This record gives sequence, C-alpha cells and structure tokens, in this order.
Amino acid sequence: MTASKAFHPPTRILMGPGPSNVEERVLRAMSAQVVGYFDPSLLEAMGEIHRLLNATFETENRATFPVSGTGTSGMEAALINLIEPGEKVLIGYNGFFGDRMHQIVERCGGVPIRIEEEWGKPIRPEQVQEALKKDTGIKIVALVHAETSTGVLQPLEDLREIVDRYGALLLVDAVTSLAAHPVGVDQHGIDVCYAATQKALNAPPGLAPVTFSERAIEKTRNRRRKVQSYYLDIALFEQYWGTNRFYHHTPPVSLYYALLEALRIVEEEGLEARFERHRLNHLALIAGLEAMGLEMLVEPPYRLWTLNTVKVPEGVDEATIRGRLLQEFGIDIGGGLGTLKGRVWRVGLMGMNSTPNNVLLFLTALERILLSEGVPCGPGIAAADEIYRKPFQGGSRV
Repeated sequence: MTASKAFHPPTRILMGPGPSNVEERVLRAMSAQVVGYFDPSLLEAMGEIHRLLNATFETENRATFPVSGTGTSGMEAALINLIEPGEKVLIGYNGFFGDRMHQIVERCGGVPIRIEEEWGKPIRPEQVQEALKKDTGIKIVALVHAETSTGVLQPLEDLREIVDRYGALLLVDAVTSLAAHPVGVDQHGIDVCYAATQKALNAPPGLAPVTFSERAIEKTRNRRRKVQSYYLDIALFEQYWGTNRFYHHTPPVSLYYALLEALRIVEEEGLEARFERHRLNHLALIAGLEAMGLEMLVEPPYRLWTLNTVKVPEGVDEATIRGRLLQEFGIDIGGGLGTLKGRVWRVGLMGMNSTPNNVLLFLTALERILLSEGVPCGPGIAAADEIYRKPFQGGSRV
C-alpha cells in the first residue's frame, strides 16, 4: 500500500480578488484545540466576535454574527431571509455579483428588477429613485458596495432617504470593503450587510459576517412561510448567538478562533488608520501604473482601495502576464470576469497585503515582464514613491 504524499502549498503573495494571505497570528489561533459548541470558553469568544464585528461594521445591531459558509452564503442568507415569493427586489446590476444576487432572488421566488449600468461604473442615487418610482411595491433595494469584478466602490450616501420614501429595506454587499473602507452600517441606515473573512480581514475562507437591523429582523419574523433553507435561517442563527442558546448546526470552531484573532488585529490597528493605509497604498499603486502608461477601468472617485482593475494593453495576452507573475515572482493577481474577461487585471491590496513593499514589488515585476514581452512601458516606482513621500495634512496625505 502506497501512502499519499503530504501536501505542502507554495508560498504566494495573494494580490488578486481574494483570498488574501492569512495573518500568522490568525493561523496560530486556528490551530488551537477545538471545544464543544456550548463550551463556556467558546461562548465567551463568540461574545467578543459579536462586539468586534459590530465595531467593524460600524453598527450597534444585536443580530450580528458570522454565517458558516463563504461570502456567497452571506449573500444568500441575506436575501432568502428577507424575500418571500412574489416580492419585488431592486438590484444594482453593474458587475458579476449583482448578477449573482439576481439569480438568488429568482431561486427563492422573488421578482428581480434590475438597474443596469455599465460594468466599471456605480449605480447613481437618481437611478434608484427612478426605479422605485416606476415600480411600486419594491420591498428591498440590493447594492454591491465593493464590486469585486470591476473594482467599483458604490457610494452609499443619500440612499437611505430615497429607500425610506418608498418603504423598502436596504441590503448591501460589503465582501471586499469590510475592514478596509468605511461601511457605516448605522450611519447609512443599512438594514442588512454581509461580508466574508478571506478579503481585508485576512482570515481563511469559510465564514460570512452578517448584520441585520431590527427592522430587517422584524421582517423575517413576520414571514408568511418559513425560509426555504433550514441551514441559512437567520432566526435559528440568532438563537444560537443570542442568550437563549439553541443548537442549530455544529459551528466551524477553528474558523471562529481565526475570525476572533483577525478582528483583534483590526481593533489594534484602528479602523481610521486601517482605512488610511489602504487608501495610501491604492494611490501609490495607481500612480505607478499610470506612470507606466497603463490605464485604470474605474474613474478616480469610484475606485476601490482593495481591488484595482487595470486595463490590459492592446495586443497583450493578459493570462500570459498573470502566469509569469505567479511563476517568476510568486505574485497571484486576477483576470477579468464576465464582460471584462481578457480585458482587465484585478490587483488586490487587502488587509495585510496592502503594504508599500507589495506595491513596489508588483510594479517592479509587472514592468520587467511587460518589457520582456515587448510591451512599451515607463518606470512606475518613482511615481509610487512620490505618493509615499508626500506629507500628512489633516490626518491624510495630500
């Protein structure tokens, strides 16, 4: 009998759309021995996870906890708990994940109504208002705050006032923005928000933090029929995470350990400092790329700090460049999805991966590979370094 070979994954610098590299502290935390799901020590840890998630979401919601599953489980839990058959849902469709929302709404018997916008552009508040005015009875407005497929940051200002005018709930996907961009759940009046652990939180994939406002919880309680999924029923999750402990499923205890440590790292750095770090490294990367002669897909006001979409130069095989970055430098970046397939590179700067070292290494590696492939490009390091050299003014670099 031949024993199987031990698996040893290679060391990579994960600068794609996710996952991102996991903090060493987080890896050590998740290697601790598991305990039972009602063990007092685990319940104490869950209390801390709740507190720290609320701080990161910037909310005081009582119903805030991680759903056991990847980011898509958070999306599905958010939607299927709120939607009953026949209810209308307004979806911002300006990227791959708006389309995924559409599919989930259809699967649970809802009626998806799309606000369509070009991939690479945000949904405008007036588009939301026009759609709500045109189609009466819309129950939910669903938008992607950080569209991972395009690198677009969706403005959330003014949406609550518009949504309130038509009596709808506001649902926001913050998978690629939580812990790197201000999400401001309470500030923006978001009723349901979900994220994932493998992006700017630098924990392994497998949990999807969600937060529900009291208004959203009330809607789930007043459903005419049960949620179609037992596993993703938020009412059952809420009982397990509340004071009246109720067995729902065996939680991924090791992933809870990991998330707790990742959230502790966020708290130690401070949200404002973390936001500024992501903004600064994003600006340095853009300055370097543009100095090389490359173009960005998204206009400056709507660019994500965590995910940068770079247009592939005419005549360049984008997969070849990505392959060489991985093989020669151990740098993993993403290609385009959907209508952007073959047209963009997606370069992530999330959490611990958002550093000057990674920015400068990536620019050096990309310049070297492009030149060797016969693609004309200028030097990018000096332009990026200029961003880092600018003085602070009013809490941020000018």
